[in-house]
Amino acid sequence: MDLIKGFLDLLLHLDTHLGALIVSSGGWIYAILFVIIFCETGLVITPFLPGDSLLFAAGTLAASGDLHLPRLLAILSLAGILGDSVNFAIGNAIGPKVFQYPDSRFLRKEYLERTHRFYEKHGGKTIILARFMPIIRTFAPFVAGVGSMRYRRFLLFNISGALLWVCLLTGGGYFFGNLPFVRRHFSMVILVVIFLSILPGVIEYLRQRRPR
Repeated sequence: MDLIKGFLDLLLHLDTHLGALIVSSGGWIYAILFVIIFCETGLVITPFLPGDSLLFAAGTLAASGDLHLPRLLAILSLAGILGDSVNFAIGNAIGPKVFQYPDSRFLRKEYLERTHRFYEKHGGKTIILARFMPIIRTFAPFVAGVGSMRYRRFLLFNISGALLWVCLLTGGGYFFGNLPFVRRHFSMVILVVIFLSILPGVIEYLRQRRPR
């Protein structure tokens, strides 16, 4: 319970904690942000790390002069691109091995082939949209790798999605994060950012549950 409370406090007061981290780490803050975004997008075991909220908070601190915006955008974009690429490579490497057992009830080769066909048809849109959806953002490149999506095609949407994601969220924090209303109600704004991030997934889930 204490761990959950601590995580929620970190998430809702990300600007304060990030500001303190900048003071204590100095120039290393860029490396720390790189690692967090890289792990959040590149490792399927760390989907709980902050993504959207971290970008917004970092943009807010860039507007106040604590971070250098061009450097921040470059580092975060690179972290997102490399994270998805590593995630794709892991899925591509272990996918065929996982699905090579024909007698498995769930991990069947036909599932792998179906995933491959899906990503060949809808993969680009999925990779870009997944950037704005927590949890799904972490698993989409892995599944694309499992489905053996062509890497050149994946990389194109990976780069486009990362640049769009980082620029929109960090730019949003930069331009709006230091408005008096936002500063006074930063925790509420972070909750709105998180809500808007998960909303597309909720809508899609409800749409799938609706009787035809």
